[in-house]
Amino acid sequence: MIVEYVRYQIPPERRDAFEDAYAQAQSALAASPHCLAWELSRCAEDPMQYTLRIEWDSAQGHMQGFRKGPDFGVFFAAIRPYVGDIAEMRHYDVTAVRGRKEAAVA
Repeated sequence: MIVEYVRYQIPPERRDAFEDAYAQAQSALAASPHCLAWELSRCAEDPMQYTLRIEWDSAQGHMQGFRKGPDFGVFFAAIRPYVGDIAEMRHYDVTAVRGRKEAAVA
């Protein structure tokens, strides 16, 4: 598995349209056998900053499978107006340092 992080800077007047675009684009992510999970987050301290986190089965699955497959056209059509707002786009390998606390049972 590999994780792709995409950082965006979106002005307030484009925020709703940006989030709507990703709401539409997620159908393509859901349809791809290479996409395992995704999440779009808005910064609480600076609402112009967004981070998209996508888990892919592999870098090749993302770059060759998804980007050259039928689902990419649907995805890109939805998010195309925001490509110029990308501040950074990179793939990261997951390390062994991770965890999750389980919810307390009442």
